[in-house]
Amino acid sequence: MRQRQKTKVKRFTITQRVLHLLLMVFFLILGSTGLARLYFQTSWGKGIASFYGGYERSFQIHKIVGILLLCCFLVHALYLVFKMLRKNRGSSLFGPESLLPHPRDFKEFFQHVAWFFHVSSPPSFGRWSYWEKFDYWAVFWGIPILGITGLLLAYPIAASRFIPGWGLNVALWIHRIEAILAMALVFIIHFFIAHLRPHKFLMDLAIFEGSVELEEARRERSDWVKSLEKTGKLDFLLTPETSSRLRAFYYLFGYIAMALGIYLVIGALANSKSVIW
Repeated sequence: MRQRQKTKVKRFTITQRVLHLLLMVFFLILGSTGLARLYFQTSWGKGIASFYGGYERSFQIHKIVGILLLCCFLVHALYLVFKMLRKNRGSSLFGPESLLPHPRDFKEFFQHVAWFFHVSSPPSFGRWSYWEKFDYWAVFWGIPILGITGLLLAYPIAASRFIPGWGLNVALWIHRIEAILAMALVFIIHFFIAHLRPHKFLMDLAIFEGSVELEEARRERSDWVKSLEKTGKLDFLLTPETSSRLRAFYYLFGYIAMALGIYLVIGALANSKSVIW
């Protein structure tokens, strides 16, 4: 059997892909069960709640999945520590492959905006673009906020031993506002930037396949590819094309997730006037 030509370069490890998959699934469940409870006085909210077995069952599922998401966050944090310990700490945190904000991100942002208006050439990104870093850190600090406030609300009697009653009301509003911001970011901004841009349509499969076309990486992330070539790592990261069946499954799964997210956004906006806050 002829060996398939390696035309792609690996961007994500299997660990990163699995954690992202769990984040997707958990986020959709938490978003839908949370909205089912918030909108329960509407027929739309009752319909979502009935899918999960009713109002109380939605709460139980919301609580369990929320705890699972916090566990995934802790696993991810340990994964980051492990990665830093394996490498030189300074180069891991502040090197070109770091997800920490860097002055060049602001330069790339303004150059990108100028390119939109045809007054500049497109920026040359490294492994991570400025919007990918923004997406990452929005989720990174959002999960602890949602998790801590969620635990206080899930176990109010235990929480009342440490905070006054009005603190639970504050936690409720922080939880709601952060959840709304998170859903708006993921279901609108992230979906569009990651998948619906003209040169990514039908979908950017990088997080599913774990790799991108080498020529595409040369165009969009030339600094990253040049760094890999300079260090001799590129040959080790080259990988063959994903099978057509697997790609079809990724498209199907990805668009189902996107459809569910957009459905939640549209339903929440359409029924917002009926919610008793």
